[in-house]
Amino acid sequence: MKSLTLACGLLWGHRESSITATSRHYVDRLFDPDPQKVLQGVIDMKNAVIGNNKQKANLIVLGAVPRLLYLLQQSSSSLELRTECAVVLGSLAMGTENNIKSLVDCHIIPALLQGLLCPDLIFIEACLRCLRTVFISPVTPVQLLYTDSTVIPHLMSLLSRSQRTQEYITQIFSHCCKTPEHQTVLFNHGAIQNIAPLLISPSYKVRMQALKCFSVLAYENTQVSMTLVNVLVDGELLSQVFVRMMQRDQPIEMQLTAAKCLTYMCRAGAIRTDDSCIVLKTLPCLVRMCSKEHLLEERVEGAETLAYLMEPDVELQRIASTTDHLVSMLADYFKYPSSVSAITDIKRLDHDLKHAHELRQAAFKLYASLGSNDEDIRKKPILESGVIELLCSLTQSDSPALRVNGIWALMNMAFQADQKVKVEIVRCLGTEQLFRLLSDPDTNVLMKTLGLLRNLLSTRPHIDQIMSSHGKQIMQAVTLILEAEHSIEVKEQTLCILANIADGNTAKELIMTNDDMLQKIKYYMGHSNVKLQLAATFCISNLIWNEEDGSQERQDKLREMGFVDILHKLTQASDPNLSDRAKTAMQQYLA
Repeated sequence: MKSLTLACGLLWGHRESSITATSRHYVDRLFDPDPQKVLQGVIDMKNAVIGNNKQKANLIVLGAVPRLLYLLQQSSSSLELRTECAVVLGSLAMGTENNIKSLVDCHIIPALLQGLLCPDLIFIEACLRCLRTVFISPVTPVQLLYTDSTVIPHLMSLLSRSQRTQEYITQIFSHCCKTPEHQTVLFNHGAIQNIAPLLISPSYKVRMQALKCFSVLAYENTQVSMTLVNVLVDGELLSQVFVRMMQRDQPIEMQLTAAKCLTYMCRAGAIRTDDSCIVLKTLPCLVRMCSKEHLLEERVEGAETLAYLMEPDVELQRIASTTDHLVSMLADYFKYPSSVSAITDIKRLDHDLKHAHELRQAAFKLYASLGSNDEDIRKKPILESGVIELLCSLTQSDSPALRVNGIWALMNMAFQADQKVKVEIVRCLGTEQLFRLLSDPDTNVLMKTLGLLRNLLSTRPHIDQIMSSHGKQIMQAVTLILEAEHSIEVKEQTLCILANIADGNTAKELIMTNDDMLQKIKYYMGHSNVKLQLAATFCISNLIWNEEDGSQERQDKLREMGFVDILHKLTQASDPNLSDRAKTAMQQYLA
């Protein structure tokens, strides 16, 4: 048995070395003194590397790239040889990210950009195809496109040469436009007027890449968006061209990208939120993208774009919440994938499982923006759809990211919510789980849970009701956090919760009858951190407020405990907010 293993090993070793030997033979031929043999060698190499990543890696290791680049740049090389070199380099770039890194390290980008100055179209197209492949890789520094200021205007001038130059150049632009500075460079070199006509190109690939260009140019850019609004393409307003691209008979990728363009123009202030192209076209298109017949990536992109579109506008939120069962569609995002047996394509299932968290993230964003500005809508995402149960169950997940997201969404829902919603959150979550989250090892979870508690304990009737049923446990949790080793942020948030409790009518008695808690507040009023002093002073201010029943007794008790002396000292504090807060509290004693 041992000898068999050894024999296999020898065989395998022999095969490995024969591949390397073949690769070396290809590289050696690039150095032949006969130009015709070099050309044939490059053509043979081109055929050998197609779809063969192992061969590509070997050729790169054996030094093929510098030689191919040398031949590509030599004016003595024939045009056919230079073109074939560009094609092989493009094929090598199609391999792994390591291949791309090697090519970039060999300065492939400046060599190919230089090649674009040649008048021959076939050669230009081969150089652009390779550049496109290199630039769309995440490992390529996009800044390399902007190093030489003559490159962008030259690329603009090549747009008119052929459909291929249009496709490759617009794809390069859309991948290399990452910052406001990049947007400005492309805008100043006439990107809008040069790319707009391509939206009605007979080639789908050209139309699609041009559309992607506009989406990255318009993103959070008022200058670009304001310009786009007035652009005419063959006598038609650009926004109408985008609307046409969102029609159901267009490919999904095109519908989504056109919807993004209009969303970004709207968010940049170039299109009103009540414009029919937003209300009747863009919003319904994005809602449609959230439905489960679409691919996972499409649903993620649709939900994220919709969240971004609606975020600042109550009316759009209201329309979206009543469109096409959006809220129940989102509930599906969390149940995904629903059942393994229902999905026959295992490869697709594997891919979707990996990206399922992106789907949930997108849904969280959408929930947050759906309910961010309007109480009625929030009551409707919430109470009708069973989302609260869903989010509460997420807070029990083993994944800290899911726990954070679940509690974060609940925190947003509780913000300025009515009593019914708050009671439902407390009921579904259960006090045990709430206190488990308050001792969560993940600080993000703890902070968001404190935020939820703070939002639940706002407005007096709510504070009094929640504290009457859960006061003992909440005070216990607050005590534990204030006594433990926690960050300033955690303790500040906890003292703010205490200040909210102190604002209740009956709830404040839970503090007043708890001398241990009053001593803690006293300690934090004298703390070295101003944020904690301020939050603790807020608590006392709420406890001694004059116009409320029993304020005299509370003031007397706190004076006996030495709080007046501390307040007096704090009126001299160097921090203006703290001294003002202390003075306001002192006035309660003088009134």
